[in-house]
Amino acid sequence: MISNEINNGINGEPSIPGDKSISHRSIIIPSISNGISEISNILKSDDVKHTINAFKSMNVKIEQNNNKLIIYGKGLNSLNKPKDYIYLGNSGTSARLLTGLLSSQKFESILKGDQSLTKRPMSRITDPLTKMNANIKTSKGKLPIKITGANLKPASIELKLPSAQIKSGILLASLNTLGKTRVTEFKVTRDHTETMLEAFGANIDIKKEENKKIINIVGQKELISKNVDVPNDLSSSAFFIVSALINNNSNITLRNINNNPTRNGIILALKKMGAKILIFNERLNNNENICDIKVESTNLNGCELNQDFADLMIDEYPILAVAASFANSPSVFRGLKELRVKESDRLKLILLNLQNCGVNCKSIGDDLFIYPSNKFEIKKNIIKTDFDHRIAMAFAVMGTKIGPLEIEDSEAINTSFPNFKNEINRLGGNIS
Repeated sequence: MISNEINNGINGEPSIPGDKSISHRSIIIPSISNGISEISNILKSDDVKHTINAFKSMNVKIEQNNNKLIIYGKGLNSLNKPKDYIYLGNSGTSARLLTGLLSSQKFESILKGDQSLTKRPMSRITDPLTKMNANIKTSKGKLPIKITGANLKPASIELKLPSAQIKSGILLASLNTLGKTRVTEFKVTRDHTETMLEAFGANIDIKKEENKKIINIVGQKELISKNVDVPNDLSSSAFFIVSALINNNSNITLRNINNNPTRNGIILALKKMGAKILIFNERLNNNENICDIKVESTNLNGCELNQDFADLMIDEYPILAVAASFANSPSVFRGLKELRVKESDRLKLILLNLQNCGVNCKSIGDDLFIYPSNKFEIKKNIIKTDFDHRIAMAFAVMGTKIGPLEIEDSEAINTSFPNFKNEINRLGGNIS
């Protein structure tokens, strides 16, 4: 993929795909509910397709009807043993959530992934599940994972590591567990799972005490199916927001965007940098905050973000680093440890690729320092992605400003935004 410099800006209304996190949950939770659910605007990406195929392999009837997905829920404990292992490609969300869900089923299952997913740590979900009597065998803490369904015991689990995937895996395991499971988290993580479980009638109670969030869930209450309209993805929107901010003569409007306060750190960070971003038409949909967003070209300021921001936007640091490269003062982003265990070592790739693009930057420990200048002397125009979709898209946006850049393994973008290239070109980009 080559990204070339553009002169006329990014303008119009990009078509943003459905939220990836909510799309996964919009398959998992209806599949274990009683009744039929219609899911609108689901993300049609490789990751989500792997989740769909996983449930089809467990005999859940899932049909495509025009732009809707029809899911015939089987109830909490009625999934069937798959005939073969479940392949999840690059989807860490699928792997960790299904590990929790399948640990309380009545059959044995094996989860496998691609080369990238197989490198990612899974003990962070299997360890707390073991406290609930789960029978799980990993490959040195990683995939493949063998899960032997068991009668789980309720437990009180404190989440020392802030992770929505770990929390969600535990909550899904507790749905089919007799008794009350208590999950305590000490830092904010995205709350889509508990929000949707509440909407589907789970026996769940959520309290906030000082700096803690406590979730109590009483298992073995059947869920009741309902329809879901998946909002558009803020993480995918971020690439268009930044491309409009850094390219002159740009003006875009994004519609029906998820603005969940547990994951809108990218908006808060960019506004802290002085970005001309207007949030309007705010409303609720299935207990999720939805809004429209207007963005104009902006001369950005640098900023300093502490570790708390990382909890709200860990996935958005690649594109935020690109934005910071065009600011008029330095930026410091602290506490980025989790970037090292995403689809790739994102901190390493951000540094390598920014430096190849001529940006003065460095990392000290888990902190990233970016010192922008007006001159970009490209040292190497090949962008290394390690098959990470967010790295690929972030540096495609970089290329719209300083190109040409060649993005290696750009097909990785299909895991979250298959139509990315067409959309950014439609709005004035020039990506081939």
